Amino acid sequence: MTTVWRVEAVDDERFPYRITLTQNGEVTLALRAKDRWPGPGGNVFCLREREPPDSDSACELLEEVPVVSVDRLGRRLALTLDRPRRRRCDFLFLVRQYKNRPGEYEQIFFRTQSAARASKSRGRTQLFGDRTLDILIDSGERYPWRFSGANIHREALPSGDYALYEHGQIQAVVERKTFANLLSDIGQIRILHQQLAELASYPHPALVIEAPYGHLLDPKRVAPWPAAHVARAVAEISALHSALPVIYAGNRKQANEWCHGFFRAVSARLADAAPETVAAVRSRHDAGRGVHSSAGSQLAIRREVLEELPARFTMTMLRQRFPHLPVQRLRAALHRLREEGVIRREGHGRGSEWVREV
Repeated sequence: MTTVWRVEAVDDERFPYRITLTQNGEVTLALRAKDRWPGPGGNVFCLREREPPDSDSACELLEEVPVVSVDRLGRRLALTLDRPRRRRCDFLFLVRQYKNRPGEYEQIFFRTQSAARASKSRGRTQLFGDRTLDILIDSGERYPWRFSGANIHREALPSGDYALYEHGQIQAVVERKTFANLLSDIGQIRILHQQLAELASYPHPALVIEAPYGHLLDPKRVAPWPAAHVARAVAEISALHSALPVIYAGNRKQANEWCHGFFRAVSARLADAAPETVAAVRSRHDAGRGVHSSAGSQLAIRREVLEELPARFTMTMLRQRFPHLPVQRLRAALHRLREEGVIRREGHGRGSEWVREV
């Protein structure tokens, strides 16, 4: 199911344009804007639409194109449109405190790729902050990496060698391979693929190799394997496990640093909760593009509950994120999370709420 971008002209002097995202004819986001597209280096101020137009005749359709991708980047909803020009844009959702009275108000800014390039903050990372991490190290690691300032726990991990543990759940997993480990595993490539498939099922997985890619192409280093065979094997890893990043980190020290930075970034992402509108629109787009398999939908629901939904939520809120999934599948995912001790249920019937254990 395709998400569609629509721009309409409306009878409003201050906000003469209506911008909507729709799925199967249902509006998932509706904004009123001062302009239909930002100028070079500029932003367009938007307001959330309070009520839809009285009738279709009140709007003049100016453009309608499919949306290729919908992503959350911090507090921004980033879109890529299916057209040759003016393809990329984002909407920044901010919540401000009133200066002269209690309460909050929303600000929405419509920006394009050119505006992002011109921004003074264009070099600033999206995820930042210094938090104390809880890192699990597999008990089988004889000479483990070091993570300065983190709380370290040694235990047998079900998958991977290092894991970030937050909110009662493994949030990121890294499988470490030395150069010798990788060459040895190529001799049992089918078993390696099974291990990597399990690794890829976790949120934020990665395979980190303590060697530069060029070493894998050096016949002297990879002997007795032919270099061409090793090249095919590592290419096959990426092809069969497309959701698993493979990092050729250079050496042990660089691999350690990459993993530590990766865990810090994932922790910062979890701490930076998505605005409700951004999370909801992205989830609807993902659901419409096919998280319909049992395994895929379970992972998508898990991510939504642990990362995007408020700490206290209802079944209705979850159904709004996954309108095309059966209710039974949503309930099964919630009960599985409850059995893991990640969430609990308060109340009964339609008035019940689910609470994330933080």
